[in-house]
Parts: sequence; C-alpha cells; structure tokens
Amino acid sequence: MQYFDRHEGGENAILVHLDIHQITDPDDLEEFRLLVHSAGANEIEIITGSRSKPHAKYFVGTGKAEEIAEAVKRFRDTNDDNTDDVIVIFNHTLTPSQERNLESLIKCRVLDRTGLILDIFAQRARTHEGKLQVELAQLNHLATRLVRGWTHLERQKGGIGLRGPGETQLETDRRLLQIRVTQLKAKLDKVKQTRKQGRAKRQKSDIPTVSLVGYTNAGKSTLFNRLTDDNIYAADQLFATLDPTLRRVKWPGVGNVVLADTVGFVRHLPHELVESFHATLEETLEADLLLHVIDTASEDMHAQIEAVNDVLEQIQADAPILLVFNKIDKSGEPAKVHYQDQGVPHRVYVSAKDNLGMDQLMLAVRELLSGHLNHYTLTLPHHTGALKNTLHELGVIESESFDELGHQVLGVRLSPAKLTQLLGQYALNPNQVLPSDQAKSLEPVLEPFEEVLKQHDDKSDDQLNPFCL
Repeated sequence: MQYFDRHEGGENAILVHLDIHQITDPDDLEEFRLLVHSAGANEIEIITGSRSKPHAKYFVGTGKAEEIAEAVKRFRDTNDDNTDDVIVIFNHTLTPSQERNLESLIKCRVLDRTGLILDIFAQRARTHEGKLQVELAQLNHLATRLVRGWTHLERQKGGIGLRGPGETQLETDRRLLQIRVTQLKAKLDKVKQTRKQGRAKRQKSDIPTVSLVGYTNAGKSTLFNRLTDDNIYAADQLFATLDPTLRRVKWPGVGNVVLADTVGFVRHLPHELVESFHATLEETLEADLLLHVIDTASEDMHAQIEAVNDVLEQIQADAPILLVFNKIDKSGEPAKVHYQDQGVPHRVYVSAKDNLGMDQLMLAVRELLSGHLNHYTLTLPHHTGALKNTLHELGVIESESFDELGHQVLGVRLSPAKLTQLLGQYALNPNQVLPSDQAKSLEPVLEPFEEVLKQHDDKSDDQLNPFCL
C-alpha cells in the first residue's frame, strides 16, 4: 500500500465554491473570500461551478477535481515548483474521506470551511482560556481526519511469541489525542467554575449583565469601546477579536452594569466551536439583556440576523434582546429608538464609529433593565443625604430646587420598581416624600381576594382604635 500523509499548507490559496442546488442555505462567496483574507492567505484563483448534489468521492466531481489539480500544477510551474506554498480551500464542509481523496489527487493540502474558521480562531486566541477552547475545537475536528495508519508505521512488540503487528501510529495518535482532549475539558471545567463564581458574586450584589452578540464584523468591539471608554482591539475583518472581555461600567439610571463582548457568530458556525466555546457563551446564557449588534450596511443583513438567532437557539439563550442596528453612518438611517406596542424598546439605530445614537441606546437599555421610566417629584427630609447621593450615582436627577421649608425637591426619572426599591432601602414611606397621586401609583395592584382581606384588616384596625368608638 502506498504511503499517504497530509501535505503542508501554504499562504497562497486556490478557492473553490460550488452552487449546490440541494443546499437551501448556501454559503456566501464574498463572505468566504473575507474569511480567507482574515486567515492571512493570498487569494490566487477562484474556481466555481454548480452541481445538483455533492459528489461522494471528491465533493466537486471528477472533472472539477482535475481542474483544481491543473490549477495547482499551473501555479507551481510558474513559481519554481514550490510544493509547500499552495493550499486549496473549499467553501463547504468536506468529509474526512473527501479531504483525503482530494489531497491524493491534487497533491497539496486541502482545507474545508470548518478548518478555515478553526485556523482563524487559532490565530486570534490571546488568553489562556481562548487557546484552550481553540485547541479543543481543533482536536475534535482532527479526530476523524487522522491518516497515518499504514503498515510500515506499525510498532513491533519484542520477545519470542510476541512478534507481529503492534499498535499502529494511527492508534497511537488517537490515544494521545483522546488524552489531550480529556485534559483540555478538565481545564475548561475549571474555567467554567471560575466564571460561575464570578457570576454568582455579581448576582448576589445585584449587578446586571449586558452581553453584546452579533455576526462577526458587525461592530461589537467598536460599540464595546464606545460604551466602556476602553481600547480593545477592533478591526474591519472577520473574527478580529475572539477572547471574551468583561468591563464594569456606570450606566445612567441603572448603576453598575457588567458589559460583556463575546465572540462573533457566522453562518454555519462549526459545531466543534459551539461546543468548545460553551464556557464563553455562558456569559450570553446568564446575561440579563442581549444587545444584538447588526451591520445595517451589509447587503446580507437578514441572513446574518438569522445566523445569530440560530446560534442563540443552539445555546438556548432566552434573555431579552435589543436589536442594535449599527453603522448608520453608512446606511443613512437616523439615530432613533423603535418601541413595540407595549412601549418596550425593540430596535435602536446607532453608529458606534461616529458616536451617533448613543444616548438613545443608553435610554433603551435603561428602560429594559429598570422597566418603564416615569417622572417623580421627591421632597427629601434633611436626614436623607444618602438617598440623594445614590440618585446622583444613578444619574436620574433631572432638576433640583428647595421648598419654603428648606427641604430639597428633586425631579427624577425612574422606573416604579427601582424607586420602590430605593425608598425601601432607606426606610422611607412614599407618602412622606412624594405627592399623593405619585405615592398611590407605587402601591401594588391587589388581587380581588387581597382587596377583601385589606378591607377586613382596615375594619379591624378601626374597631380597635379608641378614637373611632
């Protein structure tokens, strides 16, 4: 049997894209080219075609496979036969046998869409956690693609009566790979526990989490920098940032908020990545609010929205979602907030790059985290300085004045739930500090049986009151 091993990759890429009639949601050619560019490859030729269904042996059919082989030979003939400097990349998911058959025919490294995305992730990973997750995804992908299993690589057992086929190199590779996968999963379990402890601490201190999600290159990192006044890496390329970033920020009207920037999604995101990045994606699962950042300037906007929704469904994320239509500087949309029928913010139009619509985004997030906002007039006694400081920290004070008795009068904008919480925290009765109509609006809505019980209790109190006798 002839020996066959994987060829080395190269920086010069021949791209292959087919229109498969059987596939209802095909991969986009332009996005494929952006992925190749993000991987740092030099595009030298694009080979396209169409088929009713994939070919079992080569995916592209025998004739098209030979055309690819000719393109590889042509490139090598014009480049001093540098066999290690060319790679063929498919914009499709190939089976392990299809990869091996193609490499055997073409005589160069073949990479499918999943392998390309994994390579980009490997380049982008910076933190220890990110590197662990990428390595786990790569090993899961590699597990079915081990090819070094030929007889001349067999290990012989020594000793009389023990000679013969021993453990093959393929079996050894699989065993070592499985050991490494087990080690990585154990390390990622520790990461998961650490993240769980951090989330528990934030939940105990009542700090909400807002997570940025969206298609890759939609502008999440730029928006994150704008909201946090940070400087994490952002670039106009797919998967520019990979590692999750969390920052605590002061959100007007809400207080402390943890803002999380997560990895970008893409159509047909490899299953290996979804599984490996589950620890990271748990920040999305546990978020109080998701900001779905959308590139309004993209011609493929609706397909990208659907791709993000598919991934969110895979990880079973059920937090409220605010659609943030970014890059209105390119699309020409005005900065605005769109509300649903119930008065709940649903869409916001912004430009993170040009700082447009940030006030509208702040207000929409504030309303979603705190509830519908109302205007209240607080007349504070002299001993309530701590409450005033808290209101200043929340950024909800709209006006300040004094009444004829020297009490401070504050005009604030808060949700009823938040105001009720603050008054309870500082042991203040709403009737003490609010006009009667506003104080009455804070009273809980009682069920009919609760109304009857309340009337009964009030009647009992009147009978016990000597002044009512």
